[in-house]
Amino acid sequence: MTNVKENEKKLTSTEKAKANLKEAINWLLTLIVVIIISIFITNFVILKAEVPTGSMKNTINDYDRVIGWRLITHVDRGDIVIFPALKYVGDYDDSLYVKRVIGLPGETVEIHDRQVFIDGKPLKEDYLPEEINGEWGPYNVPEGCYFVLGDNRNYSKDARYWTLNKYIAEEDIMAKVIFKYYPNFKWMKDPEY
Repeated sequence: MTNVKENEKKLTSTEKAKANLKEAINWLLTLIVVIIISIFITNFVILKAEVPTGSMKNTINDYDRVIGWRLITHVDRGDIVIFPALKYVGDYDDSLYVKRVIGLPGETVEIHDRQVFIDGKPLKEDYLPEEINGEWGPYNVPEGCYFVLGDNRNYSKDARYWTLNKYIAEEDIMAKVIFKYYPNFKWMKDPEY
């Protein structure tokens, strides 16, 4: 009688061990699936970037972190885009740049009288922290390219200063910023022009 009860206990502990092992395998498989989905999303759907300077103040401040949407269907004026700096800046720079699209393909951009002009018409930019100093341009934006500037125009090293190419090729735009998440959360809404 004692042997039967001990066998039942052993069987019960063996069954418990199998159930625990099965549960651990299920958790491990779930973790693996989550990791694969995360890798897929960060490589093909979203892009994280940090803005290390004040070039986009007051929209995005120093050391803010942003999320960009990689699945871009089109680019509009006012979109904040992420692109590799290396092809444009001139110095060896493997960082990502975050700037606002100002000029669209086929347009002429000029800066004078403390504001931006697109094809001779002033651009309303309520998001700028201050008026723009200096005169720049004209910049004739080629087809398939965009002209970008930082929102903090007087302190931004943007397309006006680049030595290799002043126009971002559409294929080099890696993502459009959809929100900043650090140090606080803020949706990036498109300005009205």
